[in-house]
Amino acid sequence: MTDFLTYKEKPLVRKGNEIYYGDMSEAYVVKFTILSSKKEGDNEVPDKISVQLLNSDIQLSDKDRITKETTKTSMFEALDVGFVWLERALKG
Repeated sequence: MTDFLTYKEKPLVRKGNEIYYGDMSEAYVVKFTILSSKKEGDNEVPDKISVQLLNSDIQLSDKDRITKETTKTSMFEALDVGFVWLERALKG
């Protein structure tokens, strides 16, 4: 079994500029897409992140899987919104 980085006990998986948060065996996951970044010292820091709450049913079209969507200006804000959306969706 592969060990994933986790945030609040849910896996975070990155592929390029996309980060998926949550367990695909549950009804919803969150997708973060880094749209742009800026240089801070020697590091590239995301400054525009798309956040999408997705239904994890891959039988649906990509458009139909999107339940909620927003754009944030820091990874912290994006993770915070994604966490709240996912928790509420999974409780509902």
